Amino acid sequence: MSLVRIHNFSVSLDGFATGEGQAPDAPFGHAGERLHEWMFATQFGNRMFGTPGGSTGTDNTFAERFLPGIGAEIMGAGKFGPPGWQDDAEWKGWWGPNPPFHTPTYVLTHRPRPSIEMEGGTTFHFLDASPAEALAVARDASGGQDVRIGGGPTVVRDFLRAGLVDQLHVVQVPILLGRGVRLWDGLESLEDAYDVEMVSTPSGVTHITFSRRA
Repeated sequence: MSLVRIHNFSVSLDGFATGEGQAPDAPFGHAGERLHEWMFATQFGNRMFGTPGGSTGTDNTFAERFLPGIGAEIMGAGKFGPPGWQDDAEWKGWWGPNPPFHTPTYVLTHRPRPSIEMEGGTTFHFLDASPAEALAVARDASGGQDVRIGGGPTVVRDFLRAGLVDQLHVVQVPILLGRGVRLWDGLESLEDAYDVEMVSTPSGVTHITFSRRA
């Protein structure tokens, strides 16, 4: 069976994966881009924005794992748009006409809407479903490839709590946010079900990988 994977999921030292005050011009609220500066500095990050250059070291090696072998993505309503996007019929996500997913992408929302086909192979589908139900739909569409859980923190936490995640890559960034949405709340002893490895890099971040034990 295909794996369920999470990649490049950045958190602050105090565990916040997004800041407070999310808005159309602030996808991560008061955190701004600080949680993801490590990735923007890599060759992978530059390529996402169509620019040359970027580092090719360990950070880039981890970042590059985002794409290979993924056949579908699941994300929460808060990753797709700011509060209230469901009332804007023209909202098509943060990423412009060619989002970086290039697969069927399932947005979990209590207010589904018709699917939106974008450039580059991304089609957004909107589901009111539990994690297990959404995963079954995404697996059917994945062509036998893996399913990526894209965030935000509430959705990642729900999938972890349901025991549905096979591989988790968290990037701990050396900043303190103090407020926002935390990843780890309610996940006490999560490490008991996973093999955990940590790698720190010159950029100051620590890559933490959780691989489900057989």
